[in-house]
Amino acid sequence: MRKLTMKSPDLTQSNIDRIAEWFPHVITETRDADGNLKRAIDFELLRQELSGDLVEGDGERFQLTWPGKKRAILLANAPTDKTLRPVREESADWENTRHLYIEGDNLDVLKLLQESYLNKVKCIYIDPPYNTGKDFIYRDDFRMSKREYLESSDQLDVEGNRLFLNTESNGRFHSDWLTMMYSRLKIARNLLRDDGVIFISIDDHELEHLRMICNEIFSGNFVAQITLLCNPKGRSQDKYFATNHEYILVYSKSELPKGYFSVSKDEEQIEAEYPEIDEHGRYRLLELRNTHREFGRHNRKNLFYPFYVDPETADVSLEPGEGRVKVEPIWDDGFEGCWTWDRNKARRELHLLTAKRSANGSWKIYRKSYAEGAVKMLKTIFDDRRFYTEKGQAAFSSLFGTKAKLFQAPKSVELIKTLLRTVTKDDDIVLDFFSGSATTAQAVMELNAEDGHRRRYILVQLPEPTREDSDAYRAGFRTIAEIGKERIRRAARKIREETGAGIDGGFRVFRLDSSNIKDVYYTPGEFVQTELPGFVSNIKEDRTGEDLLIQVMLELGLDLSLPMESRRIDGKTVHYVAGNSLMACFEDNVPESVIRKIAQERPLRVVFRDGSFADDAARINVEELFRILSPGTDIRVL
Repeated sequence: MRKLTMKSPDLTQSNIDRIAEWFPHVITETRDADGNLKRAIDFELLRQELSGDLVEGDGERFQLTWPGKKRAILLANAPTDKTLRPVREESADWENTRHLYIEGDNLDVLKLLQESYLNKVKCIYIDPPYNTGKDFIYRDDFRMSKREYLESSDQLDVEGNRLFLNTESNGRFHSDWLTMMYSRLKIARNLLRDDGVIFISIDDHELEHLRMICNEIFSGNFVAQITLLCNPKGRSQDKYFATNHEYILVYSKSELPKGYFSVSKDEEQIEAEYPEIDEHGRYRLLELRNTHREFGRHNRKNLFYPFYVDPETADVSLEPGEGRVKVEPIWDDGFEGCWTWDRNKARRELHLLTAKRSANGSWKIYRKSYAEGAVKMLKTIFDDRRFYTEKGQAAFSSLFGTKAKLFQAPKSVELIKTLLRTVTKDDDIVLDFFSGSATTAQAVMELNAEDGHRRRYILVQLPEPTREDSDAYRAGFRTIAEIGKERIRRAARKIREETGAGIDGGFRVFRLDSSNIKDVYYTPGEFVQTELPGFVSNIKEDRTGEDLLIQVMLELGLDLSLPMESRRIDGKTVHYVAGNSLMACFEDNVPESVIRKIAQERPLRVVFRDGSFADDAARINVEELFRILSPGTDIRVL
């Protein structure tokens, strides 16, 4: 029962709550006049969110900051004029698959996916660079030089002299890594569903920093820090202790209910824990009396009542009868406890109750707990040998039929499957934007083969070149992305052969590229009059109609896995997406007959080029045709 506050609402806190819904990471802590902590707004961060320019400022508050944080916010919020281009020749089963493999810098890719996949991704798993000094760090265009870092962190005096030594591992390198991760996680959060979850693999180098930026970005919705035993032998090259573990951080977009990550118990565990069998299946007996003595008749009066047991059959009743023994939840020392069910539930579920006589001759009431639907909570230490790094390497090498290290230390497929099993099913989307060797794709396909669900993945990988002295290069793989795509092909074949399951083993490949629109469209002030004749068309000459279609789909927020087809209508190519969800014609001088036939199909959206119309009169005629034949169509032009 809540008390009336007997005062008007606190509108300041209400406004803070509203701002927190849109910009959760600008919420910080401050102290009131009495010295008590309270929530407040970091107005400098809020100003940065609402500004297209870099906002300077300083103030004392509880926060994690570093040289480059504001630039990371700025870049995360800035639009990108890049696009994705379809690569059919490197795809598998383009027409039927719902999986996506995207090559390119994941920051730009995540921005491009925001319209189509906003609030649609159920689970994100990433295995980013650990910042060990030996791994690759994304070089975003806000990456600072050493001098810029020193200037922004006050480590140069007025004459430009360094005040103290700043090593790669003691500042600048951390700042580069944090800036890289912050901007990407900030955008990734937008893609998650409200019940979405992110799993992030990491080691000791950046663990504490990663937790702090995740606490900020995910509004403190910390779920767990899992310790993963990945190398039982330990790293002998370590300086003090042989490290044999790393971590998986788990965050959710919003607060989730208790038991959300529970998984079904396996058959071996069920056989061990549910020893009894009847016509309804395996079950175990659980004592109905509450075994916690903080609960009893003194504070749970409605849970204290008698049962009546037939000593011949052990049948349990709520009604007294001849020869029946009265049983109450009383401990051997006389403490009056309570049941875990109230009387109404006991009456409804009486068929599940049975009684047993204990060693001292007293009776105890038990309930049957059946194994069907039984779940368990995973523990925060993962020590299953199937999760070892060597298992991940062995599974990868087996696919490629070689002992050569084509990819160094891929994650265990069983590890990723275990994580995905906790939160995904049905048609859930799984995103991995540091996909590496594409372990996540294999995990998704194996899970679908096991339980019949239709999860789909979106993988993003920079086409990072392989070193010329590497096994991968000698095997013909010029980029990490090539390794990932080949692994998916091989894994799909293996899963189908071994399980016979009709899984989706294909994937559509897209490659990040500059916009299909010429630069003059974005920056007309940078071009002189003499260059304008070259811009009669605003579309780049090397771009196809399908290139334009994908960019339109991204802008309109359509799923890139939707069915696409092209048809010839009166000599012109017309593109269809998901039937008549979108129709597009990007050819010049489209005749009225084509426009009329498109309008007669009543598409939800239709897109043309400026060059599709001979003049303004033709454009007006198109609008009039759609007004008559398909008034509900949303008409757009490039």
